[in-house]
Amino acid sequence: MNLDDVRVFCVAVSAGSLAAAARRLGITAMMASRRLAALETALGVRLLHRTTRALSLTPEGETFLPFAQSIVENGDEALARMRSDSRGAAGLLRVSVPVAFGLRFVAPIVPGLLARHPDLRIALDLTDALPDLVATGTDLAIRIARLRDNSLVAQKLADNPRLLVASPGYLEARGTPASLDALSEHDCLPLDGVTHWTFAGGRSDRQVRVNARFSSSSIAACLSVCVAGGGIALLSHWNVSDDLASGRLVRIELADAQPETLNIWAVYPTARLVLPKVRVFISALRQALAESGVSPLKG
Repeated sequence: MNLDDVRVFCVAVSAGSLAAAARRLGITAMMASRRLAALETALGVRLLHRTTRALSLTPEGETFLPFAQSIVENGDEALARMRSDSRGAAGLLRVSVPVAFGLRFVAPIVPGLLARHPDLRIALDLTDALPDLVATGTDLAIRIARLRDNSLVAQKLADNPRLLVASPGYLEARGTPASLDALSEHDCLPLDGVTHWTFAGGRSDRQVRVNARFSSSSIAACLSVCVAGGGIALLSHWNVSDDLASGRLVRIELADAQPETLNIWAVYPTARLVLPKVRVFISALRQALAESGVSPLKG
């Protein structure tokens, strides 16, 4: 049984089609079909029902899938451990990062990583949503959030303090809120789907419903609208430090609470296998965070 044949089967299931699996693996659709056929011949069973548009697991395929995933995972881990340090990181690294964070911290470290590791390739997905790591074939996601998905494996990289900010023009026109109750009277600029902001105050966290006439799927858009005088935003300190220094934004401090501090996380699809390409990326990101004044954790 060939490891590459098993890999095609696993990726086809997660991607939803052989064509998508072929694109993800960098092979032709014909080669993917041949590899799947070779695996089914070796096993003596049909693993997938496939049409021109979709595929589905047979009962035998459902039984074999967890074993196949383990075979691929163990094979990759063995290859990674046998790889000499002199070869460094290699292969395609698929990374998902928030848009503003990616532009500020990740994009600048890419040239250095590629120069130090000639066999490494990087595909950077800039999105403020957390993708399905397995279904999309993502090796690593960087997220600033409260993580609620217990199926994910996450490593905390750093604390991420946040601030309430607004433009001088907005505060001159609307006044500066001094308390959580006063905040509810102002125009706020949340991400799409966010109805409350969380604050630390007293013995427990407090959630405040935001009054929003504008929202966006992008933190970068919320920042731009905030600088233009559209309202109050809750943003990471690193994201607004330049605007605060220049006077384009003003920090708002409430008497009875402060914004919840989120964390910067490295999120993996599995704890069993952390490939060299992932490790060197995390190392470079930690260094970039430290040089930019974001205090990364040890490890």
